[in-house]
Amino acid sequence: MNDTAPERSYPVSWEQLHRDAKALAWRLAEKGPWKGVVAITRGGLVPAAIVARELDIRLIDTVCVASYEHQAQGALQVLKAPTLVSDGWLIVDDLVDTGRTASAVRKLLPKAHFATVYAKPAGRPLVDTFVTEVSQDTWIHFPWDLELRYAQPIAGGGKG
Repeated sequence: MNDTAPERSYPVSWEQLHRDAKALAWRLAEKGPWKGVVAITRGGLVPAAIVARELDIRLIDTVCVASYEHQAQGALQVLKAPTLVSDGWLIVDDLVDTGRTASAVRKLLPKAHFATVYAKPAGRPLVDTFVTEVSQDTWIHFPWDLELRYAQPIAGGGKG
């Protein structure tokens, strides 16, 4: 496990996340029909809601996994497993990073289709469908983790 801070930063706005999650839904529409969606909490809740809306899926469950404390990964814990386990389910998360969470969820739902909005190379093989790949050394800042304030220009020492 690497506890050093990522080299690159990729801030995602609410609008961009909505567009990217809708693009994920477009890709998934061809692969269905789906019985329901399992959102991986917490990051997968917003993308799962958008995907469920776009695909007219009303049955939504969650799998609650804790592994991050800000930018450092800690011990992985499954806090709540999904209650409806069967074929035809769609797992949705915001990001696959190292693949630790994806691997744990795959064990719980081995026949489900795994979809993420963003994917890093280390975790990408565990995902069936994704929209955007980012480098492993990039930290994605999701809109629920951001607030407006001054940003240092790249030429002024910022790492953009």
